[in-house]
This record gives sequence, C-alpha cells and structure tokens, in this order.
Amino acid sequence: MSQLLVRCGPVVIPFDQLSSQEADKNLEPWLQNVALMNWISEVVTLCTPKDVLFCNGSQEEYNSLCKELVEANVFTSLNSQKRPRSYWCHSDPGDVARVEESTFICSKTIEEAGPTNNWKDPVEMKKKLQSLFSGCMKGRTLYVVPFCMGPLHSPFSIVGVEITDSAYVVCNMQLMTRMGGVVLPMLGKEGSFIPCLHSVGKPLQPGEKDVTWPCNPLQKYIVHFPEEKSVWSFGSGYGGNALLGKKSVALRIASVLAKEEGWLAEHMLIIGVTNPEGKKKYMAAAFPSQCGKTNLALLSSTLPGWKVECVGDDIAWIRVGKGGRLYAINPEAGFFGVAPGTSYASNKYAMETISTDTIFTNVALTQDKDVWWEGLTKEIPDSLTAWTGQPYDVGSGKPAAHPNARFTVKSTQCPNIDPSWDDPAGVPLSAILFGGRRSSTVPLVCEALSWKHGVFLGASISSETTAAAAGVVGKLRHDPFAMLPFCGYHMGDYFAHWLSMEEKMTQPPHVFYVNWFRKDAKGDFLWPGFGENIRVLKWIFERDDEPENYVKTPIGLIPATLDLLKIQKEVDIGALVSYSSEEWLLEIEEIERYFSLFAPKLPASLAAELEQLKSRVLKNK
Repeated sequence: MSQLLVRCGPVVIPFDQLSSQEADKNLEPWLQNVALMNWISEVVTLCTPKDVLFCNGSQEEYNSLCKELVEANVFTSLNSQKRPRSYWCHSDPGDVARVEESTFICSKTIEEAGPTNNWKDPVEMKKKLQSLFSGCMKGRTLYVVPFCMGPLHSPFSIVGVEITDSAYVVCNMQLMTRMGGVVLPMLGKEGSFIPCLHSVGKPLQPGEKDVTWPCNPLQKYIVHFPEEKSVWSFGSGYGGNALLGKKSVALRIASVLAKEEGWLAEHMLIIGVTNPEGKKKYMAAAFPSQCGKTNLALLSSTLPGWKVECVGDDIAWIRVGKGGRLYAINPEAGFFGVAPGTSYASNKYAMETISTDTIFTNVALTQDKDVWWEGLTKEIPDSLTAWTGQPYDVGSGKPAAHPNARFTVKSTQCPNIDPSWDDPAGVPLSAILFGGRRSSTVPLVCEALSWKHGVFLGASISSETTAAAAGVVGKLRHDPFAMLPFCGYHMGDYFAHWLSMEEKMTQPPHVFYVNWFRKDAKGDFLWPGFGENIRVLKWIFERDDEPENYVKTPIGLIPATLDLLKIQKEVDIGALVSYSSEEWLLEIEEIERYFSLFAPKLPASLAAELEQLKSRVLKNK
C-alpha cells in the first residue's frame, strides 16, 4: 500500500501516511471522520486502484477531469461559439439505460422487498459483490466523491460518499449534486453518511489501452442494502446506475428512511405557479420517466400573466411542516434530462438551460461540433455522427440520437429556476399531480374526491413504457406513484405509508390525475401539451378560488370549463375529459388484478376505494 498515492487538491501523499502528523491541512477535513477513512481504506484494499483522488468539487478539478476525458477520447469538446464549455460523449451500446432486472433490494427477507423488487439474500449478495469488486479498479484511479442531497446544512438533507473509478461519474456528480469539500463540514468527526461504491467493472492490465466507454455489460449489479443504508453498483457507467446520489440514494434508500422517519421520498417534479395577480402556489407531480416531467418543470406559459418556475424536475422529499402543510425540497442540484423531443418549440427554458456548460450523452454530433437529436429541428443536418460514434446513415431508419440520450446541467443555469429552489425549509404544496402516458380511458385531468382516493389514483398509475428503461417500448405497465423502479421496500407498505400521512396534516393538498397523451381514432394527440399545459395548471390553481368549476363523475372531478383563450390549436375538450363506463370497468378489472400482487399487505382502504369506484361506475352505466 505504500506505493499507492493519494491526491487531495495540490497535495500528493502515500496512502499509508494519510494519518501522519505531517499530513497537509487540505486533508484535515477528510481525516476527522474516522468512519469515512476506515471505509475508504477498506475499499482501497478490496479494489486495488493505481491511485486515489479525494474530490474537492472545485471548478479547477472539473475542468481538469474534463480535459483528461477529452484526451482519452471519452469526451469531445463542443463548438465553443455554439455550445461553450460543453462536451459530447457516447456510451457502449450495451449500457444505455437503467437495468431494472439487475437492480436489487437486499433487505433481510424477501417479504420486506415485496413483489415489485428484485431480491437477493443480503449475505449471499455481499459475498458476490466482494468477489466482483476484488481488484476491479486495477489500473484505474479511485475517486472519493462526498455529496449532499438537498440544500447544504438543511436538517432534511442527506450526505453520501460515492467511491467510483469513473471520471465521467465524477463530472456528472458535480453537476447533479452539491459535491466535494463543501460537504465535509456536514460530516465532521462523527457525522453519518450513505456509503456508495461504484465501479465500471473493467480493470486494466499493465499496458492495456482503455476503451472509450468502460463497462461490463454481462455483469451488472445495482444493489441496495436498506438495513445498513448502503449502495453497491458494478458494471454500468450510465446515468442512474452510476450516479448513485440520484435514484439509488434519493429514492431507493431515502424511501426507506422516509418510512422510518415519517416523510416521503418521491419521484416528483416541483413547480411554483404564479397567476397574473402575483399569487403563487407550489405543486408536485409524479410521472413515469419520459412522460413529460422535465417539460412540465420547465414550462413556458402560453397564458398571459401566468408564470411557472422550477424547484426540481425529478425528485421531491416531502415533510409535514408549519401549519400542518406538506413542504417539499428538491434533493438534486442539476438536471439529467432526456434530450430527444426537446426543442425551442417544445421547451424554450430547457434549451436555454443547456446552451452552455453541459454534458451530452448519446445524442448525435454535427460536423461543426454541435449536438443534434430527433425533434430538435425538422431537417436532419448533413454528416452527422450517430450516438454510436459511427457516421450516421440517414437511410437506415435508425435514430441518430439514442431515444434515452441525456443532458446533464446545473439547476442554476435554468432561466425559470424558482427563487426558493434551494430553500432549506422547502416550499408548501397546494397540489399533487399523478399521471402517465395513456392513449385512452384516462381524461386530461380529474381531481380526487379525498386524500384516500388520491392515494388510490397514485397507486393505480399505468403508463406506456419508454426508452428510459431497458426492455420493450410501448407496452402498458403499472407504475404506482411512478415509483415502481425506485421504492426500496414492499409497495403495499408504501401505500400504507402514504395513507398514514393524512393524520399528520391539517391542510392536505388537492390531488389530481393528468394525462397529456390521450389520442383520437386516427392516433393523433388530442391535447397540444407543452406550454399549453398551463391551462390545466390554471384550473388546478383555481380550484380553491372557483370551487364550482367542475363536473362530478364516478372517477373524480373534471373541469366544467378550461381557459382555451388563443390556444395554438383547436381542441375538443369534450373528448379530452370524456368518460366511458365500459372502458373504466375494464380498467377496474386490470387494477384489481394488479392490486392482488400486494396481498396480504394491500391496505384495506385502497381495496375499499376500488370497490367504491366500481360501484359508482356501475351505478352510472
């Protein structure tokens, strides 16, 4: 171990001298936390890297790592006139999305993990991982990345430390989280943290040339240990599989903490909506991936005087606060958004956000070193490099950008970022929205009849699958609360936890179900979506001020009228909010089948809500 060197800012010191009295003051914050240093030592011994870098999160460090990635042909510097300080990269074709079949919740028993999670015995899985990680960082740098999920020094924030052998991960973590030396004071000498161990799973032999995107497509494991609150990820360098602060800590581990401590960790965006009179309300919304979260979070209003500002586009941590209301914080500090379909026509604010200082993964590269993807422009540029790194063949029929291509960028670059996005106390929620991608049955918007009915709506979300997860695209699947891949324990207990929040609140938010994706008989979308969604948000916003603007149906309250003034295309509001007893009886049968998965842990009140819905539909038939 004496030959292993540790870098900490300008300091270089042999690993076995880290605890010596001669250690530079740059190392003091690291050395204070004994648990952290012991864990780092254990991982170094297990993974045997060539050197170690303690990441300080500085701009200089980020620039240096990006330069190294450019020199290694991982990053391509983009045109400084068109896309300043931005980079393009492409992954291995076998490493392009979340791998849910390789994602495990290793609770003590399979019953605790529940029927929607992959489970393995934690003792056996730990043995497996120890074997995989043994020597896995040979020839590579081990990076130690302290990160904070949530505003710095907020009592609601959680500190994690990710150890990784991927410079790509380090650069993305700096954009996505509060990362580096600023986090260490939160740890101090005895502060706890979530240990997150990640490796691309491709050790380098002496003299071996590295590949552009190191990974191990045949050996992927994203493993969560709820009891010890730790994460191990092996074999993938992509997104949520490797940026462990995101889905792993902020949802799978945090959901377990939230259940234990009485709050909610949710796959939700958070927005502030302001009306022309200056009144502001905050809303949270849960949609499965690629069902419009980022577009709604960064919405550019088409209604004069109405404004939407973004607190977060993907994750919300929600607690009961003053006045018995729910308050939400965004634990992230950046966006990891889907690029295809994003354009100035669909999302002006997103385009402005990614105009500089952005990492693009698996989009196409233009001849003049800019980026392109399907939906960005009507015309396909000449001489594209496809997301695979090969010249793009227009006649192939294949997309130039991968459907799950991403951009990574800091939240502070967003022109409609909410002034309170980093408030340690969070923002008060007036409404919670659920929704999915449904071509029929589900109306544009309906309001739940009660908190219990709202929980039922969240539990019964189903959506057409997208490219954000590996597998078949277009198949309808249930995704309760948009948390199917992210809940760290039994979903029946999760439903019960949501129901239990009612007794903690004195001012619960209104709950709604929205569906931007309803189609007509020709297969065309009935609703224009994007900026026009403000018209639905306006109805939601005004439910307290105009309480009679609704029609009661067996499935909930739907708008009596929507503000369609100067809407960009003519819409059939009747078709958008229409209700079919026949369709809903089939929907109820499907929900019954799905809910049977959670027996005997399905809460009785949800079963009762289903029966009441069936009774209302039959009575109205």
